[in-house]
Amino acid sequence: MSDKKEIFNFQYQKEIAIVASPYYRKVYENLLKGALSELSLYNINFEIINVDGALEIPTAINMVKNKFEGFIALGCVIRGETSHYDIVSNNSAKALTKLGLKGICIGNGILTVNNYNQAIERSDPKIKNKGKDAARALMTLLFINEKYNRK
Repeated sequence: MSDKKEIFNFQYQKEIAIVASPYYRKVYENLLKGALSELSLYNINFEIINVDGALEIPTAINMVKNKFEGFIALGCVIRGETSHYDIVSNNSAKALTKLGLKGICIGNGILTVNNYNQAIERSDPKIKNKGKDAARALMTLLFINEKYNRK
């Protein structure tokens, strides 16, 4: 984007959905707090849709894609002793990317970490604040879509 001020001043009166997994409750609360803090800078209406896990986030987005202008995906996948981590992290990221390439605006805030401490650090609004980053990514995509794809 050529002008960082332009996105910050962007006011977007549309509906978005935060599609999130509260599987790790504290991480979820942190991510949500960061995302909502960023959204408060804009004229955004939102609905929170909770799903069981990170793998269900892209499916839920696809199910309601025609009801919202954009989405923030929030969740956490923590590496374990099995290949489940690789399956969930890779497939959720691929599915979100496929949806994005179809023109759906999505800010991806699904954390993929090695342990719970990393998840807390990355989700905490006072430290890494990845919920804010996901909301900011969505706002950038909505801005680009509005600017270049007006009908």
